[in-house]
Amino acid sequence: MLTQTSETALKALIFLSLYGSEEPTSPRQIAEHISASPTYMAKITRMLVKADILRSQRGALGGVHLSRDPAEITLLDVVEACQGLIIGNYCQSMSEHEKPVCGFHEAMTEIHQAMIGVLSKWTVADLARNTKIVEESDSSKPGCKMAFCVPEECKAKVGK
Repeated sequence: MLTQTSETALKALIFLSLYGSEEPTSPRQIAEHISASPTYMAKITRMLVKADILRSQRGALGGVHLSRDPAEITLLDVVEACQGLIIGNYCQSMSEHEKPVCGFHEAMTEIHQAMIGVLSKWTVADLARNTKIVEESDSSKPGCKMAFCVPEECKAKVGK
């Protein structure tokens, strides 16, 4: 359902949410902690900056940080930033105010509304609350797609 890009973006946002620094974090540093490619992470952070989910800072001490509170960043925001707008256009001959003209359209409209509802309900803060933090020695087999290593100085902050 979600692309690898969306999943990696979520993992990066959870990391930044837990890391909680106002100081910029480099995409390379994020990539190290979530076991992602640095070049792939740079591409993802550009998408998230363009969508105003992250704010970037240039320079030697540059990087990215959350542009808003993690409780305000929904899964829908992240998915649309990485995969494009979720649009439900199933029957071409229908206007927005007409009743569905076929069973397929009716089913797809219901699925679309349910998907938008669920993605709008969950936030980065919700996901971060139950994120699995692993020791570096265990990071090769975390078992959970969203598990990652947190820097030593952050472990006390996230309480794991």
